[in-house]
Amino acid sequence: MNLAIIPARGGSKRIPAKNIKEFAGKPLIAYSIQAAENSGLFDKVWVSTDSDDVADIAKMYGADVPFMRSKELSNDVIGTRPVTTHAIQHCIEHYQKPDYCCCIYATAPFLQAEYLRKGFDSLTSDDKKSFSFAVTSFAFPIQRSISIKQGNVAPMFPQDIFKRSQDLEEAYHDAGQFYWGKTDDYLTSKKIFSEHSVPIVLPRHLVQDIDTPEDWHRAELMYQAYVRGMEND
Repeated sequence: MNLAIIPARGGSKRIPAKNIKEFAGKPLIAYSIQAAENSGLFDKVWVSTDSDDVADIAKMYGADVPFMRSKELSNDVIGTRPVTTHAIQHCIEHYQKPDYCCCIYATAPFLQAEYLRKGFDSLTSDDKKSFSFAVTSFAFPIQRSISIKQGNVAPMFPQDIFKRSQDLEEAYHDAGQFYWGKTDDYLTSKKIFSEHSVPIVLPRHLVQDIDTPEDWHRAELMYQAYVRGMEND
């Protein structure tokens, strides 16, 4: 059995009710739910939330909300891993033990079912790996980044600041979309951002963090351009 877990608190300071705010015509969380369903990989798609409003919208789009998250798991500093682990343990105690679990962020409107499938296939085809997750490349070489402190500029990597871009190693970052894992490994202290994981590389146009109103506006513009491009293909 495969379990999808979508963490979605009701509170959000920078963008109020972010997880259910309308994004390009639908609540933001709807995109993650529908991508999970469209992948055809999951026996259960669960939303872990502390909010009745989030729960209602999640159910409207086809997800299950088998429990309401406790206050201890709903504060501003709680990480994703404890929330995911809690949902897995609930599934084991009340249903059955999943073989694979996938934590999917509620703030991933660019999430594509094909990459969920690629993540699953990459993980299940490698016995030595415990997790797979989405990454994308930085648009500019991080080795040529600069810092600004008290108005003063300095290279963060002085040894690389004058090197050509093509001579620098390409760097990647977490795409903030999905995190597949073998259930037994999710319940250990194994780290996802480590040698235990398979990276699934996404094109940069399918990745946008949404933490601030500026991020939101940029993401909507990117999404509208993406949809128009798909319609014209």
